[in-house]
Amino acid sequence: MVTRFAPSPTGYLHLGHVRSALQGWRAARRAGGRFLLRIEDIDPARCRPEYRAAIEEDLRALGLDWDGPVRVQSGHLAEYRRALDLLAGRGLLYPCFCTRAEIAREIARSGTAPHPARPGEAGPEGPVYPGTCRRLDPAERARRLAAGEPHALRLDMAAALATLDGPLSYEEQGRGRLRCDPARFGDVVLARKDAPASYHLCVTHDDALQGVTLVTRGEDLRAATDIHRLLQMLMGWPEPRYAHHPLLLGPDGKRLAKRDGAKPVRELLRDGLSPGAILALAEGTAPPA
Repeated sequence: MVTRFAPSPTGYLHLGHVRSALQGWRAARRAGGRFLLRIEDIDPARCRPEYRAAIEEDLRALGLDWDGPVRVQSGHLAEYRRALDLLAGRGLLYPCFCTRAEIAREIARSGTAPHPARPGEAGPEGPVYPGTCRRLDPAERARRLAAGEPHALRLDMAAALATLDGPLSYEEQGRGRLRCDPARFGDVVLARKDAPASYHLCVTHDDALQGVTLVTRGEDLRAATDIHRLLQMLMGWPEPRYAHHPLLLGPDGKRLAKRDGAKPVRELLRDGLSPGAILALAEGTAPPA
């Protein structure tokens, strides 16, 4: 059993993070396995070293230890580049020069409504990309690349699915095998204009490299599993099991999130809550007396 906690250092840990970390930590410890800490800091605009240090401090304060060195994604950019090059060599990637505004205008012109991942749920990439740059003339594409025009790299979804022998699925703990439908997300971004690789590529690469056998994460990331299973098949990476836990909700009924001002763990500790009380709150149970 190998599990992991893989936060992005874009803010301080809150109870929602603790819930994910605790689920993975307990699964590994109960099975006599390994619990890994990975820092997913690919986004240079939002990630901060002080938040990374705080993540480690807060986990130690809660008694959630990890095995082996911490993997920091920004130190492994060449590995992600090699994975992208392999996909590109198979004709499965193409450069996308579109801005978000251009994509929105193209969707509006085509009259195509955004496709949700599930009813009432946004997909991992938002509205489905209309394929504008996939249809670019090769000479035009080469000219824009030679000019150094900023671009993302998108997965050609139809070409990728054509390489598979059959339907995709994944093993969800307690629910058995669930079907995947990555086609509904269109040509997802695997390298952004402002970052060398996307979350989808990096997380599947690192789970395979680190031998993760059980991925524990929030229900909000369940939809992304369809993309991750496709990448695992394309790259020949092993398939882990998954355990998506319910999200913690605040008093307003919204999920706890950094952007909505969820109270950091370190503030709860300063307020006098014990580590045990914080872990109980993260599990959604009453704190110990």
